[in-house]
Amino acid sequence: MDTSRNDIARQIAVISSTVFMIIAAVVGAGVLGGTPVQDLQDGALAADATLLAPASPAFSIWSAIYALMIAYTVWQALPSQRSRERQRSLGWWIALTAVLNGIWLLLAQYATLPLTVVGIVALLIALGITFQRTVAFESEGLLDTLFADASVGLHLGWVSLATVANITAWLTADGPREWESAGTTLGVLVLIVVGIIGLAIAWFSRWRVAPGLALAWGLSWLAYNRLELSPQDTAIGVTAAIVALVVSIVPIAGSIVRHATALRNAEA
Repeated sequence: MDTSRNDIARQIAVISSTVFMIIAAVVGAGVLGGTPVQDLQDGALAADATLLAPASPAFSIWSAIYALMIAYTVWQALPSQRSRERQRSLGWWIALTAVLNGIWLLLAQYATLPLTVVGIVALLIALGITFQRTVAFESEGLLDTLFADASVGLHLGWVSLATVANITAWLTADGPREWESAGTTLGVLVLIVVGIIGLAIAWFSRWRVAPGLALAWGLSWLAYNRLELSPQDTAIGVTAAIVALVVSIVPIAGSIVRHATALRNAEA
């Protein structure tokens, strides 16, 4: 009985957390009296505020992430999912990522820029732990892979880049003016580190592609922003484009090789 109650509590927590996230997202979009994210914090989070900010269309990835999270919320609430060990491992953590996602939006609306950095780092850590659990407890079918693995993977990949952009926005707004002269060099180095992190995530997860695709999406729009829009920076734009190709192609190639090897072993 206690186990059943815990499972039901978990399902309700996921539903409640997702509803909270959606409400916060609506406020963050400027509806219900809120200010759009790009206009918050004196424009520090806008696409043209820093050298490492992606162009505005990059943020449309949230539609895919939210759609998958909502689908997961409905799916995990089914009686057939209630007592599955994988749901027990993932449910509470996915609920936490939804809450932290919503909290970041509220922090951006009503708190300070440094607090948004704290919020997004907390979200990134929670997503990293959740993603590790999706790897440890392998999926058991297409819906498992789509609603849980792809949802968490896209969320992790995008927030990894968003964390960099958020920290850059804070340092640009509050850091010494002397740092501006080193902006290009630091930006290129940061993007190389992002690429290394993206490859590490792919290797650790046995070449899952969702995090890399989300990273590549954001990096591609970052490259476009620096090469075509303002502020322009060719070095950062080219670096972002190269890193986008690497973090997307390597996991796809690794996944193909992994599945081909598994197929050959099964036929041997």
